[in-house]
Amino acid sequence: MATVGTDIDTMPRGGPDASWLDRRLETGCREYLDRDDIDERIRRSVVRALEWTGDVFKNHEKFALIALDELADVPDPKILELGAAHGALSRKLLEQHPTARVTVTDIDATSVLQLSEGELGSHPRAVVEVADATEIDCRDGYFDLAVMALTFHHLTPAQAAAVIAEGTRVADKLLIIDLPRPPSLLHLARLASMLPFALVPFVHDGVISSLRAYSPSALRALAEHADPRINVDLRGGLLSPQVFVAQRT
Repeated sequence: MATVGTDIDTMPRGGPDASWLDRRLETGCREYLDRDDIDERIRRSVVRALEWTGDVFKNHEKFALIALDELADVPDPKILELGAAHGALSRKLLEQHPTARVTVTDIDATSVLQLSEGELGSHPRAVVEVADATEIDCRDGYFDLAVMALTFHHLTPAQAAAVIAEGTRVADKLLIIDLPRPPSLLHLARLASMLPFALVPFVHDGVISSLRAYSPSALRALAEHADPRINVDLRGGLLSPQVFVAQRT
């Protein structure tokens, strides 16, 4: 794993060259999902809301197709999902690819227990386990693809760089799909539309997520810090999710 230093720790979410305003559109506050001093029922309500919105807007299906496009030339792919939470992406991957084998992981033991007791826990091509995405207990190059969807913004810059280093170590490709970080004025407008509803736990977390989202510049800086040999392909963003594909040369 690459050594993570203090410079990356203090990097703005908008990247090294973020504007004055963009540097102020971020927060050190944590989402309910990341706090252990919050009633577990609130945390689970956020997870359920994320799963529900992903079903309504077909995000789980879209993200699975993005992942499988990266595996078009791999006949029987081994996929690692990091930060799986509700596991909907892994379920879609298994549905859409008849021979894919998926290792479904999350750092939260409660989420992993619920996944183990559900459909994924009994699926013949799935393994469900607790794993820290910053320090993955797996040999180099074991997976064809590691994927993390709508979770990367939860990480500090130091953690994010470590995930890029580890994801590209254990898998041929690392795919990160996450919230976009829009230009500052558009970002302000988005936040203004959300704040009146921020007492709702899901919206509360959405506001913080928006402030913690990484820009393309930041993602490139994180990959460079993780390992200068990592190649990065960035797509989407602005009004659609960012798609970040990293691969070691």
